[in-house]
Amino acid sequence: MNLPTLVLFAAESGGVQQGQRLINIPHHELLVFWVQILALWAVARIFGAIARRVGLPSVVGELSAGLALGPSIFGVLWGSGFDWFLPGYEEGDVQGSLLLLGVSWFSAAFLLVVAGFETDLNLIVQRGKPAAMVTAGSIILPLAGGLIVGTQFPTEFFGTNADGELADRLTVTLFIGVSLAVSALAVVAKMLSDLGLMRRDVGQITVAAGMANDLIGWVILGVISGVAVSGGFDPVNSGLTVLGLALFLVGALTVGQRIVDASLRAVRRDGANLQGALTVALASMFIFGVITQWLGVEAVLGAFVAGVVLARSRYQQPGAVHVVEDLTSVVFAPLFFATAGLRVDLTLLRGKALYWTGILLAVALVLKFVGSYVGARVGGLSSREGLVLGAGLNARGALEIIIATVALSLGVFNATAFTMIVIIPLITSLIASIGVRVFAQNLEGSVAERERLAKEEALAKNLVVRGGRVLIPSEGSKSSIVASQVVHFAWPADQGATVVAIKDEEGNEPDLEPITNTMFGRDFEFVTAADNEAAEALIAQSKLGYSVAAVGVADLGGAVLSTFADDLLNELHIPVVLVRRARNTGKRLPGIFARALVPVAGSQSSRAALELAGNLSANLGTQLMLSHVIYQDTPTGVGGVGLVDRLRDAAVANSKDAAASVLADAAAQAQELRASFETETRFAPSVSGEIMRHANQIDADLIIIGAEVRRLEGKAYLGQNVQSVLDNAPQTVVVVVLPASDSH
Repeated sequence: MNLPTLVLFAAESGGVQQGQRLINIPHHELLVFWVQILALWAVARIFGAIARRVGLPSVVGELSAGLALGPSIFGVLWGSGFDWFLPGYEEGDVQGSLLLLGVSWFSAAFLLVVAGFETDLNLIVQRGKPAAMVTAGSIILPLAGGLIVGTQFPTEFFGTNADGELADRLTVTLFIGVSLAVSALAVVAKMLSDLGLMRRDVGQITVAAGMANDLIGWVILGVISGVAVSGGFDPVNSGLTVLGLALFLVGALTVGQRIVDASLRAVRRDGANLQGALTVALASMFIFGVITQWLGVEAVLGAFVAGVVLARSRYQQPGAVHVVEDLTSVVFAPLFFATAGLRVDLTLLRGKALYWTGILLAVALVLKFVGSYVGARVGGLSSREGLVLGAGLNARGALEIIIATVALSLGVFNATAFTMIVIIPLITSLIASIGVRVFAQNLEGSVAERERLAKEEALAKNLVVRGGRVLIPSEGSKSSIVASQVVHFAWPADQGATVVAIKDEEGNEPDLEPITNTMFGRDFEFVTAADNEAAEALIAQSKLGYSVAAVGVADLGGAVLSTFADDLLNELHIPVVLVRRARNTGKRLPGIFARALVPVAGSQSSRAALELAGNLSANLGTQLMLSHVIYQDTPTGVGGVGLVDRLRDAAVANSKDAAASVLADAAAQAQELRASFETETRFAPSVSGEIMRHANQIDADLIIIGAEVRRLEGKAYLGQNVQSVLDNAPQTVVVVVLPASDSH
């Protein structure tokens, strides 16, 4: 009998037995089940809100909800009502309903998927040494302490097997050791998320160590369960379990990643497809869960790995991730933690049992904290980070409850010992949440971490320079090469790019070596498209999940926007960056952009243009001139002092005030982007003419301007000023065009 079977057997209180005819669930049992769900969910939501109100993570309130509805409080205050609410509950029978057990596991799977969404393997690998040291310290020290306690554990708390024989001390000791050594990844992840620490370095290391704790805990549990069942250690079966898990993890992150990528790509080939993305997400969770359950490890570990794989996919749709996260936060997390708290029976803890519960709790808390702290310090982390890790990894949950459940079912623990172990997750999770909150308060982190977090925050707010791949069509023109330069220097280095190579009429592929050289070190790929199908191919490619398209436009002397660019502006639903290279440079490409003029107007498209310029300045050192041009057909004070002149002068004064506000907002945005900049207000009868005149005066080699798409005689039109700059400016011109839905 493997581990999952044992867990279900321990929880089974009735129902269909092997060989019996399938029967329907009685109406009354279904009514009780729905009442259980309603009560657990409602009380968990209320208690969770109260916990947040007093500054604690919601998980503390949700666990307390189960405790309140369990035998410890509800069962004492209203015995008959509790018997109806949890029928069949007897001392040691920790689960009166298989239906409720199923809901608990289903909820745990969603909780672990969300934890996987927020786990950054690249960041964990970058912090590999501290993560490894913390993992080792957080497991070895409490495991050793648990084994020592197990050697002294009173036999009156030992269970008996089916033959009435008392459990042997070795098995009891092993179960105590592993139960004190583990952490709860689900609880840790929820706690860190509630406190806003998931994206911090210390948060990712805590998740990495929690994942390792869970993984090692499952493996050890499988081994000692085999020892308890067979009465001896079976190295073959234990080795196969470990090997199977290793192969699963490698396969999931390689072959599994490719399958998930292909599936997500397929469902969004016609554009955003929320239902399709959710289908792939749930299918991945179920399939990975089935595999890990088959390997003898709980399905929730497979769900966690599925979340990691889904989050790593470039074709993932953020909307689907948000739906799963919201459902988990509102429904599944409260149900899971409330059900875990429901299993605690404090009425069994009295006398000697209470004394030994204190010992177990002290060993679990102190040694886990010390082991994690020492591991953090050895790994090069600060004392504050070590304290956060020591507190965070003390959170325990489902795994420890399962360990106790298996021990009870095998006759290793009696009902009192079971309760002694199960109470530990509730108390440690409460203490851990308080400890993390206290120790993480005002935790600054390293300079590199602060820069990473600031960049992530900025990217999350950005209109154009944000997460996601960049799409670059190219037929080998100089403008498309300059477009790749703009992308490479303005977008974060970890953002990938896809270059659509457009063949000529004879079917020859363009020379893309200059683009390859320009984007050296960046993750990019090439796809090809025929000349007569270029626009359709690019539009189809854009539906696979890109944040922006960077398009080099030809200089055709007054007709800069080609039919190709016109089609893209009409059909693409992502921002488009149009790039026209500088004139009079012959075959040479323009040098690195040293000075750029950025006209600002306070519109969304203007903010998007400044966003691109600011990132270019921060990454490349480009000096920005933020210019606001006020239309004025006649100089102020010229032509008399009549009513018309006074009205005109008043309008100019108002325009100056508006210009000052626009430039102040632009300066604040540029400062936030860490750009080098100056500001200036200009007055002129021609806005486009003044933009070009100003660019020439400051010797700018780049003009970056925002635009909105309009329709003129069925063609895309960017406005007279933008069109004039594109047609006539000698400098390289970059036009940032937001899709219609984002332009207002």
